Amino acid sequence: MKKLLSVAVMCLCSFVLCAQKEVTTFLGIPVDGTKSEMIEKLKAKGFKYETLDENDFLTGEFNGMDVHIFVVTNNNKVCRIMVSDAKTMNETDIRTRFNKLCRQFDSNGKYICPAPSLDDYIIPDDEDISYKMTVDNKRYETLFYQCPVNVKADSDSLRVQTLALYFAQKHANEDLSKLTEEQIGKLAVTEFQQMIMESNKRPVWFTIDEHMGEYYITMFYDNEYNRANGEDL
Repeated sequence: MKKLLSVAVMCLCSFVLCAQKEVTTFLGIPVDGTKSEMIEKLKAKGFKYETLDENDFLTGEFNGMDVHIFVVTNNNKVCRIMVSDAKTMNETDIRTRFNKLCRQFDSNGKYICPAPSLDDYIIPDDEDISYKMTVDNKRYETLFYQCPVNVKADSDSLRVQTLALYFAQKHANEDLSKLTEEQIGKLAVTEFQQMIMESNKRPVWFTIDEHMGEYYITMFYDNEYNRANGEDL
């Protein structure tokens, strides 16, 4: 078992992303079920339901900001929670807000960043956001993945240990004593590759949007299990 655990840890160091077959959550609410069910759960969190023309949304405060929340469905199942800033801001303030969000997600044990470095997302102080968006058509967006509920930690090393224990426990009743380290390593790689594939089903990402020369953040909590995958074609 020690051999299995050590190999699993090494594999996890190579495959940083982690997942189990769980759906994305927003404020602890699974991004799933019907739209009416989701609206009621959000109202129970203190958000107010409103309508404007033919659109419906919820308003309230999220992460210290006034926001509008939109519930998106596919085949009558919730597949996305979209959270947009209720107020726009200037370029200096949106840079600060975007970079702060990047650091908040990166330091939150519920998320893993797939980028090699957080610096890949951070906007430099001297970057002209307006020019980049209008002339270079640059999109400022940042992607994270939610960890499984039982894989939460404040550091990557603790996540590695937790996942390694999960792997060891899953195969605890199997006779692996006759396997070589190479065979165990391949088994671990297969296991964690599957976990990585499933992590792609729980993306949380945000982007900078522009409106009349001002900017705002839109965040997306997606449940890819419920997204359209061509089944209606």
